Amino acid sequence: MKRILFQGDSITDAGRSREAEPESNAGFGAGYPNLVAARIFGDNLGCGYNVINRGISGNRVVDLYARWKSDCLNLRPDVLSILIGINDTWHEKARNNGVEVDRYAMVYDMMLDWTVKTLPGIKLVLMEPFELEFEGAAVAPDWIPEMDERRKVVKALAEKYNAVFIPCQQIIHDAAAKAGAPELILRDGVHPTLMGHQVLADAWLKYAADLI
Repeated sequence: MKRILFQGDSITDAGRSREAEPESNAGFGAGYPNLVAARIFGDNLGCGYNVINRGISGNRVVDLYARWKSDCLNLRPDVLSILIGINDTWHEKARNNGVEVDRYAMVYDMMLDWTVKTLPGIKLVLMEPFELEFEGAAVAPDWIPEMDERRKVVKALAEKYNAVFIPCQQIIHDAAAKAGAPELILRDGVHPTLMGHQVLADAWLKYAADLI
């Protein structure tokens, strides 16, 4: 059985169950992991896939690292997908409790190094953090340069660890332009709508196609 694990913050969490057992193939929440799982199951009836969502709302990269053994390594996934970074900026702007870019890079690198050494055959999917700035959004203009730096970090780590890299910022930007209104894709500039989650799911299935 091939096990696929999704990790991240509220964008990945999307209301997922805290009670669902890892083998249950249930409780994925209402976001892109649920849509990805549905497509995989629909295309591979009876083919032995197990999908798990362990996203937790509000997480920064340091929170992810703190729970990594129990919520990742002990689950022994074959494919690991990570989306983390927006809260590392948002929490600093809102409550002086973020994670600066250099430390974000260091902790993310440590987490990936730990992972590939513990699970040598694992396949990685790294999704760059994203945002949209528009009137009424939570995102302020001074977020953008810092988020650009975080995106560079994720792309560099994807290259270092031979991971699939998903350029979410461009994908989300293009979807918002096509929709004609950014809030149709990210309701507050950070959290996807159903439409936005479908855009992410489609991108995940496209970029990670060789891993499933």
